Amino acid sequence: MKTSTAYSEKPDINDAAEEIRGIFSGINPKMVIFFSSSAYPAEETARAMKEKFPDASVIGCTTSGEIISGKMLRNSIVAMAFPEGMISDIALEIVKNPGDTQNTEKAFESFARHFKKPMSELEFEDYVGIILADGLSNSEEKVMDKIGDLTNITFIGGSAGDDLKFEKTYLFADKEAYTDAVLLAVIKPANGFEIIKTQSFTALDKKMTATKVDEENRTVIEFNGKPAAEEYAAQLGTDAEKLPEYFMKHPLGVITDDDIFVRSPQQIAGSAVKFYCNIIEGMELNILESDDIVQSTKEDVNARLSELKEISGLINFHCILRTLELESKNQTEEYARIFEGIPAIGFSTYGEEYIGHINQTSTMLVFK
Repeated sequence: MKTSTAYSEKPDINDAAEEIRGIFSGINPKMVIFFSSSAYPAEETARAMKEKFPDASVIGCTTSGEIISGKMLRNSIVAMAFPEGMISDIALEIVKNPGDTQNTEKAFESFARHFKKPMSELEFEDYVGIILADGLSNSEEKVMDKIGDLTNITFIGGSAGDDLKFEKTYLFADKEAYTDAVLLAVIKPANGFEIIKTQSFTALDKKMTATKVDEENRTVIEFNGKPAAEEYAAQLGTDAEKLPEYFMKHPLGVITDDDIFVRSPQQIAGSAVKFYCNIIEGMELNILESDDIVQSTKEDVNARLSELKEISGLINFHCILRTLELESKNQTEEYARIFEGIPAIGFSTYGEEYIGHINQTSTMLVFK
């Protein structure tokens, strides 16, 4: 049993939703996940998709580009339908005002009532969480930290986009559109799941310690006791004024058990450096160097496919910075072909969630 995927590029959301419903004809899904361009009006999108699948749990978010088996798209909507036999159980919660961690706690109390046991006792091998966050809320770290305190199950996901307008992003859950919120779904897949994390970087032997940080604003004021932009540039053998030219190829990474968790710089702010996700004061980071995104992703996906023999569904939370790099190298078609033959959807995110909030990464939820 596999998921089914569909997409539409029709400019009217009602027509697009109808086209997707037609592709899914004959399926009575238990869950539908969709990712839609911000070109579609948010409230109408939420309503149209739920009306087409009234008996399913319907969740999704806005994007900065859409992905489906064999294609990378813009100004479209992509969807995945899970038949009844693939999902044993599902519970949804919307966390409003996610900067207040008490609201995440309340969501987990609701999950506990649904599953009839505390989330700390839920079997992490059997359940997986999906998180979709408002990509402009700056709340991802707080929510992920609190989730880590409350459960051992893995939460994986991405931060919603708005096609690089950086104005407003939306989450969708059962006929409603939300902003300044986080959507949490806890799922029990019938046949199990796997996680793929691929970031296409190697760590250089250049280390910096964040010695002064404005954590609330994701801004490093000093590295190694020196102005952050100046020290970052010096490590790369360049000047602070030229540092932004190096951001995409040389972000920073936290190394844990030989695994890299990327922290991508956004801009220079005076002599400080502002990042797309949080850096904690005292944190040691390596400067990274980018590898070939297509090759490294292909290796990681093929390794998992070889191990599982078959993938029933794959959701790809793919950083917008990776998409921009692929576009700059004319590699989008080559990247999309990695997922040909696999029922897959995804979107270009404003950040990825997996054991925290990270950047320039693809986190993928794989259904066996």
